[in-house]
Amino acid sequence: MKTIFFKSSPSPTRMTPPASPLHVTFSESLMEENIESAEFTITKWDSLSDNNDTFCNTASLFSDNNRVEAKHYLSSIRGLQKAMQYLVSHQASSEKLVRAQTLMQTAMKRLEKEFYRILKSNRFYLDPESFSTHSSSGLSAPRSSFSDFEEFETENESRDDIDSLPEAQRVSLAAMEILSAISEVMIKAGYAKECIKVYKTIRKSFVDETLYSLGVDRTLNLQKIQKMNWEVLEIKIKKWLHAVKTAVKTLFPGERILSDQVFSIAPAMGDYCFTEISKEGALTLFEFPENVAKCKKTPEKMFRFLDLYEAVSNHWPEIESMFSSESTSTVRSNAINSLIKLGDAVRTMLTSFETAIQKDTSKTTVPGGGIHPLTRYVMNYLSFLADYSEVLSDIVADWPLTIPSPLPDPFFGSPDNEESISSPVSVRLAWLILLMLCKLDGKAAMYKDVSLSYLFLANNLQYVVGKVRQSNLKILLGDEWVTKQELKVKQYASNYVRMGWSKVLMALPENPTAEIPVDIVKDHFRKFNSGFEEAYTKQTSWVVPDPGLRDDIKISLARRIVPIYKELYETYGGMYLRKEMWVESLVRYTPDDLGNYWSVLLNGSTSSSHGGRSR
Repeated sequence: MKTIFFKSSPSPTRMTPPASPLHVTFSESLMEENIESAEFTITKWDSLSDNNDTFCNTASLFSDNNRVEAKHYLSSIRGLQKAMQYLVSHQASSEKLVRAQTLMQTAMKRLEKEFYRILKSNRFYLDPESFSTHSSSGLSAPRSSFSDFEEFETENESRDDIDSLPEAQRVSLAAMEILSAISEVMIKAGYAKECIKVYKTIRKSFVDETLYSLGVDRTLNLQKIQKMNWEVLEIKIKKWLHAVKTAVKTLFPGERILSDQVFSIAPAMGDYCFTEISKEGALTLFEFPENVAKCKKTPEKMFRFLDLYEAVSNHWPEIESMFSSESTSTVRSNAINSLIKLGDAVRTMLTSFETAIQKDTSKTTVPGGGIHPLTRYVMNYLSFLADYSEVLSDIVADWPLTIPSPLPDPFFGSPDNEESISSPVSVRLAWLILLMLCKLDGKAAMYKDVSLSYLFLANNLQYVVGKVRQSNLKILLGDEWVTKQELKVKQYASNYVRMGWSKVLMALPENPTAEIPVDIVKDHFRKFNSGFEEAYTKQTSWVVPDPGLRDDIKISLARRIVPIYKELYETYGGMYLRKEMWVESLVRYTPDDLGNYWSVLLNGSTSSSHGGRSR
């Protein structure tokens, strides 16, 4: 590009009209004046450079104190360019051209050093966050020539707008203005390669260091990841989730803005610089989730895999926009491959989770008919999964559920009902719950007491309903699903009352107010005492963890037993049996006693005392 000024001689077949002597004299005079002015300015600043000739120790031309000098310096270079163009056309072999070329080389070397110094010294002021924030606020550095160092004022910006910005943003805008002015002059002079080299060196090191500080380690390959303990890898996943958000929302957009502004005169160069600066770091960033997806897959890892998938998926529009060029297609491919691999991994883990439910063969029963560990595990797992419903929708959309037979209406509703479960995610979660409940039916059969089996089923289904109500599962499964399961809970509880207190219920007369022979009355009381004490003693260790369900059961017991027993007690438990010697042992409980006993029932107490009331 440095030969841009040295054009070939005009073709012999093309006639060039001779310039008038007056025009030639004026042009030569202007050319001489431009060279002399440039020589004075360039030589003056070249003499201020330190002997070691390093970039960082160069006297600053573009400091605030030298604003006028800097403007004049760039103006002199433009004049020198015009003089060289004239000499190439009219005096290609002139010593003046050699002299001008030498001056231009000196000036370019100077600008290269200044370009480096500004990038280096403002390394952390030229931070992507400042650019992103500044861009989103509607303010932007001018995209036209910065060579005159205008104050940051355009049609949409005022001095007050700039002054109101934080210091970091004001400094970054000023630095961008100067960098853009230098790059414009260097590019026009044919020194784009030197300018780009300096820019890439400084900004790439910044991007690489920033990513490293965020925990993005380029040495962390697939082999290392596969050998890591899950606890260690999980920490790295958490760091990556923060890193990708910062990189995609701040770091890469900031570098894109900076490259576009600094090379506003040559957008293709800005795009090239951004690619060279960010491509390697972006590839490292998006290789990580793809490598994690290749690790051993167990259901416990599901949620971190979903976090990774969600992060890439949510940021895909920005990724696709920033890395839209052909040269950055590998970055887009990496991100897409991450989504594909993570999606495959999630489907594998869902299958493993389903298989684990189906293969559960634990034979132990839960004491007191409480909540089974399988119920807790599955419902906690599914309630967490429901938080990822949008991500799961993408993953299972084209993954049909294969089941041996149509699912029952209580789990999926009627096909004609608008509220019936239809989304792929809802269907799959409902299916997993159904598998678990089928397993619980088998575990309920292990209890020797049928009433305890029903209590176990009521407890566990109530736990399922509670988890659904407290999580996003309610949105996925719907109100109709919840209502149907609640009816089943009531049915199980009713069966428990009927079976668990059958002897007590059978001991009561159909009509306690009717005239009943004394012997039969005595028999009612004896059977009631025996049945009540047997049921109470057996059930003192039984438990209903849910307070609402426990209260409902006790209310149901009271409604079924107390009114009839109270009529029997008030009609025959008093004076009618008073003359019998064994009345104290025959009528052991008042109606109020029943409530007192039931108040401590189903709390999981191991006490079995059931003494009668004191007289």
